[in-house]
Amino acid sequence: MSKEKILVIGASGQIGVELTLALRRIYGNNNVVASDLREENDLLKGTGPYVSIDVMNKEMLHVQVIRQNVTQIYLLAAILSATGEKNPTLAWNLNMQGLLNVLDIAREEQIRKVYWPSSIAVFGPTSPKVNCPQQTIIEPITVYGISKYAGEFWCNYYNKRYGVDVRSLRYPGLISYKSSPGGGTTDYAVDIFHQALEDKAYTCFLKEDTRLPMMYMPDAIRATIELMEAPAEHISIRTSYNLSGVSFSPSEIAAEIKKHIPEFTISYKPDSRQDIADSWPQSIDDSVATSDWNWKPEYDLQMMTKDMFANLH
Repeated sequence: MSKEKILVIGASGQIGVELTLALRRIYGNNNVVASDLREENDLLKGTGPYVSIDVMNKEMLHVQVIRQNVTQIYLLAAILSATGEKNPTLAWNLNMQGLLNVLDIAREEQIRKVYWPSSIAVFGPTSPKVNCPQQTIIEPITVYGISKYAGEFWCNYYNKRYGVDVRSLRYPGLISYKSSPGGGTTDYAVDIFHQALEDKAYTCFLKEDTRLPMMYMPDAIRATIELMEAPAEHISIRTSYNLSGVSFSPSEIAAEIKKHIPEFTISYKPDSRQDIADSWPQSIDDSVATSDWNWKPEYDLQMMTKDMFANLH
């Protein structure tokens, strides 16, 4: 196998930090170039090369891809659901143009593999609520969801038309102790742990019974790498794979937290994010990912909660 040189765009974000560190463990520190517009995340400092890249500046990006001899690109830079609603045009422009720039460069430079994340935000009020299948009705109501759905079809197009090996996962809400979330509707599930430790209380912006698909970050990172390392002939979905971890509601995670911090209390004050959450499925059917590349989550709610507290302490 020729030497891989991987570029991670958006490396200082919630997924980017942990994915970069995981890739560096596998491919070697110097073979994974981290990049972002933001400052380098503290957890990445000293672990490998870092360059400042604006994914919207195609020429600058192209120069770096050639200069670094990049063979794989992970594009993680995006504006998420709740943040995107505050500035829809900016979210659309960044999420779409960033992807098109990367796909174009991948085609021109014959990049071996591209990774781009989609999201459960592609689903809308008309999608099935329980065990939402891989192929189903998709009518997203957020600009984030619209951009992810359009992006899925651009990925599929570049694969079918130009042979670009681009792969994607529809992430559920992601929970992590290492880096802060980036303005998504599922972010309460990260915040609640910090508030439980600091204040023994949390005010949730969703209703107590709002069940949503979630995933613990170690599972998400493993899924991403397993997908990217699977042989191309095993990849049947070139839009984006459904991915499932664990589904729970704010009241269920609160009950789990109380086992660790008995005095913890939760109150509910739903805001505009409730409408977004109500439009998404409560659980996801990821059987296609299981049959194509043997995907299987490891963490349930109990294991995740225990691990979060062990690390946040």
